Formats: sequence, C-alpha cells, structure tokens
Amino acid sequence: MDLFDYAREQHKQTMMPLAARVRPETLDEIIGQEELLGVGTLLRRSIEADRLSSLIFYGPPGTGKTTLAKVIANTTKAHFTSLNAVTAGVADLRRVIEEAKDRLGMRGERTILFVDEIHRFNKAQQDALLPYVEDGTIILIGATTENPFFEVNQALLSRSMIFRLNPLGEEDLRLLLRRTLADPRAFPELTVALEDAAEAHLIQYAEGDARRLLNALELAVLSTPPSPDGHVFITLDIASQSIQRRPVRYDKSGDGHYDTISAYIKSMRGSDPDAALYYLALMLKAGEDPRFIARRLVIAASEDVGNAYPEALVVAMSAYDAVERIGMPEGRIPLAQATVLLALAPKSNSSYRAIHAYLEEVERAGGKEVPAHLRDAHYAGAKALGSGIGYTYAHDGPEHYVAQQYLPDGVPRLYEPGSLGVEGELIQRLARLRAQYDGEDQNGKNALSTDAPEKKETNEQDNDTLKENMMDREKS
Repeated sequence: MDLFDYAREQHKQTMMPLAARVRPETLDEIIGQEELLGVGTLLRRSIEADRLSSLIFYGPPGTGKTTLAKVIANTTKAHFTSLNAVTAGVADLRRVIEEAKDRLGMRGERTILFVDEIHRFNKAQQDALLPYVEDGTIILIGATTENPFFEVNQALLSRSMIFRLNPLGEEDLRLLLRRTLADPRAFPELTVALEDAAEAHLIQYAEGDARRLLNALELAVLSTPPSPDGHVFITLDIASQSIQRRPVRYDKSGDGHYDTISAYIKSMRGSDPDAALYYLALMLKAGEDPRFIARRLVIAASEDVGNAYPEALVVAMSAYDAVERIGMPEGRIPLAQATVLLALAPKSNSSYRAIHAYLEEVERAGGKEVPAHLRDAHYAGAKALGSGIGYTYAHDGPEHYVAQQYLPDGVPRLYEPGSLGVEGELIQRLARLRAQYDGEDQNGKNALSTDAPEKKETNEQDNDTLKENMMDREKS
C-alpha cells in the first residue's frame, strides 16, 4: 500500500456511515434473529463449524443480511470474495470462478462468493453460477430484499438453504441504539446521550430497520452542535427534525404487494373493517394502483360475501367504476366505502366453492348427457329425437316451481348453501317449496333440505390454495 492508498483508506474509514462503522464482527455481536442465530440453531452451528453449503438470505432492508455475510467472512477459513449484483456482470463472475478454480486446484482452498442484491442478476448471470455451485467450486451466499422464490432461479434455490431475516423488534432496536452510543467506533470525539422520548421516537420511526435507525441517529448527532466538552444531547425535537418523512415499507412488485393485499382481503373476510381500512391506506399511501384494489374488491364481493348479501357485488362494481371515472385522490372514498361494506356484510363462500367443485367434477368425470326433457326442442325433428318431451314449464307450477330433474344422471349435488343473510332466506324458501311439492329429485334425496348436516362456512386451507392461484395470475 502506498501513501495515497493509505490516505484514501483513512478517509474512507472516517467518512464511512455509522451503520458500517459499528457493524458486528462476530455472531455474538449480532442483535436479533434469534430464531436463526441462537445457540444450537442449524445456521449458527454451520457457521461456527465452517461447514457451509450455499445460502440465500432474504428479508427487508436493515435486518442484517450483509452483516451476517461479513461475519461469515471473518469466521471462515475459506477464501471470501464478494460482488454486488447491481454493478457486476458476467465478466466479473467468470473472473471470480477462474480464481476459485485455481485456489481449489493448487491449494485445496474453498471459495465463498457473496452476491449482494442477487435478485438484480438476470437469468443468464444466475445460470452462469449454477454449474460451479453444483460442483462445489464456489459456495454461494446470496442476499436479497425480494422473495427468492420469485426472483432467483429454481435451479439455484434447489441447491441452497434459504433463510428469512425478519425486522428487528423494539427491544432489539433499543439494545442496538444503546450499544451504538457506548461503542467508541460510533462517535470517537463525542459523548452522545438521548432523551427517553427521542429514543422512543427513533425506534418507532425505524420500523424494524437497523440501518434506518442508525442513519437517523447519525444525522441527529452530526446536526447538533456539541458542548465545549464534546457532549451532545438529543431531544425529541432534534430527533423529529432528523426524520423528514416516514417511508412506507411496500414494494409494488414483491412481498409487500402480495402480503398487504392478502392481509386486506383476509381482514374483510374476517369482518374487521379497521384492519381492512388500514391495509387499504397502506396500499394507497405507497402508490398502489387503485384499479388493482378495486378488482380485488369485486372478487371478494363474490368470493367471501356472495349471496349472503348480493348487493355487495353491486357496491364493489360501483366502486370500481367510480375509481375509473373520478381517479385519485377522491377515488379513495368509494374504495373505503366498499371496503367497510364487504367487511361488515354477512359472509358466504358457497357459490365460490361450488363452482370449483363442479369444475373438478367435470374434469374428473367429463360432461354428462343433458336429460332428454331439458334439451332444445325448437328445431324440426327435435320431438322425434325425444328432446323436450316431459319438460314442465316452471312458471306453470304453484309459486313458479315444479319438481323435476335438472342435473344429469350421476352428477352429485355439490352446492352447499350458507345460512346467513339473503342466502339463508332463499334456501329456506326453496327447501319449503321442495318439501311442499315432494322435492325428492331423481338422485333420491332433497339436496337442499334444511335437515342436511351444517357444513363449516369457510375452509381456509382450500380458499388460500385457490387464492394463491389467483394471485399468481394477477402477478403475471
């Protein structure tokens, strides 16, 4: 290292952000992520034994993904090298791989390659890694803020262990803040203290993001003139001024998008208007397309409310139309109105479940013959083929009802009505008519009898499977 390199390194150290200056160097210094790094956990044992396989760390910003990779670099006897996928290309990958081959061949030394922001690599770049991960030339550690199941090649995922890092809790952030203030690397020439209210404000602002917390602290300290003896006291007012605007943690193409819309739908389904409105506000504040939200309202109106309150679909469609016509920001008002209505309305998913049950029945058994008396009889020769013979016009019967076969032979009745709201009233009417006019169908049972065993209104597991399929289509 020459004089200029030394000077450049010294300037780099002094100008380094606070989060980098106090970055943990050992596993014991890492705060939070106990479920991954606690004593005896698989990941901790692997790091301590220096027996790592390829790893993918993912989670929100400021949860310790890069820090964990650097701790591994300090711990392992393998050669550690890193790339940032934002700036690296295939040429960089080839260079790293060739160097790894030489190390392995000449000295038997393994190479750990850390790729930050690995989701930024395109398919070709990720494919370039694959054969060398598979044959052990490199051990890959990838870090990403995006869901790797969406952004990383399946072939790489199948050869890697995936660990999710969660936002830090308030106590973890408090410990981080106090440990930083006591760390001589943080503010070497200052003694910094925080008012309790300022500490609470910074922790609340951070929302689980350690880097955001430390950046706000650093700005507060550097913008506050110290006393003659080097003391800096951060009040609530100073802490508030160091935070210009609380960012909304939401990615319109990643986990934030899908997790929030999922929580929104489930809150309406669960009849919690406050939670539903909160998630609506979160999406709108983050700039989500209001037409996307309106589409989900229309789906929820039929899927979760259904015929328990048929007007819900009318309101949802009206909200969609209103958003299209008036735009934002006023469009938030009909969206909120429809959200509250769907949350408060009685619920039934019977139509939703029934159509999927019949789709599965058609897939399983194929299409059955339409009963002869229901076939079209309006063309010449129809009667000779038996079409329409024996059909009774429903409006000719008392109360416009006639008991006769409608389902094809061998097709079971799969619609199981709910008992709430309008649907409950409609089914009671049909059951009464069938009982009054001997409504035993030709399959030998009264399919809508009120004596039938009551079925649970919602099967959450099945609903979630169907919802995931719908979400995948929405993403495409």
